[in-house]
Amino acid sequence: MPLTLFEPFRAVFYTPFYAAHALDAYSAEGVDVQMVTSGAEVTVSGLIDGDTDVTWGGPMRIQYTYDQQPDCGVVSFCEVVTRDPFFLVGREARPNFQMSDLMDVRFGSVSEVNTPWLCLQEDMRRAGLDPTQVNRTEGNTMAENEAALRAGEIDVIQVFQPFPEQLVADGAGHIWYAAATRGATSYTTLSTLRGTLESKRDRMMQMTRALYRTQKWLHGTPDADVAAAVAEFFPDMPQEFLAACITRYKSLGLWGANPVLPRDGFDRLQASGLSGGLFKTGASYETCVDNSLAHEAIAADPPSM
Repeated sequence: MPLTLFEPFRAVFYTPFYAAHALDAYSAEGVDVQMVTSGAEVTVSGLIDGDTDVTWGGPMRIQYTYDQQPDCGVVSFCEVVTRDPFFLVGREARPNFQMSDLMDVRFGSVSEVNTPWLCLQEDMRRAGLDPTQVNRTEGNTMAENEAALRAGEIDVIQVFQPFPEQLVADGAGHIWYAAATRGATSYTTLSTLRGTLESKRDRMMQMTRALYRTQKWLHGTPDADVAAAVAEFFPDMPQEFLAACITRYKSLGLWGANPVLPRDGFDRLQASGLSGGLFKTGASYETCVDNSLAHEAIAADPPSM
């Protein structure tokens, strides 16, 4: 039987996952993986309910789940997106942007998921600012905020690719801040239940090797070729534009070179969830992360796809 892999939603920053399917990396490692788009809200609950074997998504949701269900047994075992993929895009250029600039503008935050704002408000706190004092518009989608920015109804918005690329190309927006520049922030990993990791370890190993081989390919392949490989997942986006999005993400170090989930990336994410009030305690790195498969894959040094 194939392993079921839940995709939370379609996004350019998930490019390595799409590349693994496009390159048939899982089959190359001898495992059958069926990708199902699930919605972000069920990426963790789907594991607990037995609806999927593996999911990709954010460790922030796992932290929240441990706060609600300390015995949930969810574990991340293969990191792919190692930095924050969101941007602050403003109507006017601010080449010397500082976090304090957010205190005197109209700001539209992301509503589709909570991690981007939680991470940004932690950035602000570390800059000595009170994020509750920001003139923040909540509840709008990224598309709605983009329209509001273009209409002059808002000054700066928080979005992921392709919104920044399109706004810059149209001359309608300027990138103030790429959240990836803060450094390691564990954003997207493969996750499963510890029981599944033990009972299906061989197949979890095959998935990890497949993604590691895909990571090698991604970092050694021209961006235009990467875009061509994953174009089927973005049928409405011109390949040249998709390549531009990928180029910006690669230049920011968004995608890890290997599947290890580092402690500093986990710690930054946990600090953001705690300061933002998403959870009260979360769970320890040792509870939430198992890097054993990642280290085995690196030691085996499989060839690039």
